[in-house]
Amino acid sequence: MQWTDRIRQVKIILVMAAVIIAVASLLVSHFLVRDLSVEERHRMEVWAQALYALNEADETTDLSLVLSVMEGNNTIPVIVMNSEGGIDDYRNIEDSAHIESYMHSMINAGDTIRIGQQLVCYDDSIMLKRLQAWPYVQLGIVLIFVVVAIFALLSSKRAEQNKVWVGLSKETAHQLGTPVSSLMAWVEMLKEQYPDDDLLPEMDKDVKRLQLIADRFSKIGSLPEPVDASMNEVLEHVIDYMDRRTSNQVQMIRQLPDHEVIVKMNASLFEWVVENLCKNAVDAMEGKGTITLTLMDEDHRVVIEVQDTGKGIKKKDVANVFTPGFTTKKRGWGLGLSLAKRIVEEYHKGRIFVKQSEIGKGTTFRIEMPSNK
Repeated sequence: MQWTDRIRQVKIILVMAAVIIAVASLLVSHFLVRDLSVEERHRMEVWAQALYALNEADETTDLSLVLSVMEGNNTIPVIVMNSEGGIDDYRNIEDSAHIESYMHSMINAGDTIRIGQQLVCYDDSIMLKRLQAWPYVQLGIVLIFVVVAIFALLSSKRAEQNKVWVGLSKETAHQLGTPVSSLMAWVEMLKEQYPDDDLLPEMDKDVKRLQLIADRFSKIGSLPEPVDASMNEVLEHVIDYMDRRTSNQVQMIRQLPDHEVIVKMNASLFEWVVENLCKNAVDAMEGKGTITLTLMDEDHRVVIEVQDTGKGIKKKDVANVFTPGFTTKKRGWGLGLSLAKRIVEEYHKGRIFVKQSEIGKGTTFRIEMPSNK
């Protein structure tokens, strides 16, 4: 939970930093654009005065300064309209085919200066337009940076979690290997000495169970080759195991089709997934209630649903139930459902999610697997 909270805090900080940068950039750009717009207005007023002076000049007037001002405008688009609404001259406009519509847009924007009988219409320079668009480009770059940073952070977190899970699983399997082998040898020796003892078969089942658990842990971190297996048998094994490990107040109900449902899977690992769901259901029901396992063979998928009559999951917690480290129990690491999700989605290319949950009534988990059809 501490790591999850730290990731959430870093994401909030990154988003806040992006917002602050964006707001600051927009404000600075706004003031710059405003000042440049005023400056361009002054330049166009001088240009308009120069145009007026040119129109009013006679043969004795020195036009060198006037012409210098006129020729000095190489960036601001300008159109000179006469009193009759026609166009006398224009500058810095490449698309002359739509010059009239361009002129009307200038007039509608209020970018005009009247000089005598003529109306000077102008638009923002290319530099000013680029400066106006730059904050939004910068905002997009910042957003991309934040998204990439969060993605890298989550990828790093996921990679670290994977290393922890794989290392823990391999080490657990290794540590279990030696005592399990010894227990198997001792059970065989006891069978020879006490062949009629009624407790030895149960001991043998428990030892084999330990061996199965060690085998499951050893497969975490590798991609076991899926083979055709009966989903009916997997669910029957889980029901049989849960019946022997839970009280009589927990009722296991099976709803299985009459025909065998064959799916490509690693039966040992998938059985572990269903067991985890059932154990969580028993905990949610506090050892008293009903667990219903339903198997449906649809056209292109196989569906397994595990429904309990427990206390349910709060809506705010539904999105986090598969997050590593998240748990509502007083004891536990919060890894069971995250491992189940990994087994279903990464190893079997399926999907697992909370189909429905209601406080005080129970929860339904749904697993969807690719069908062999």
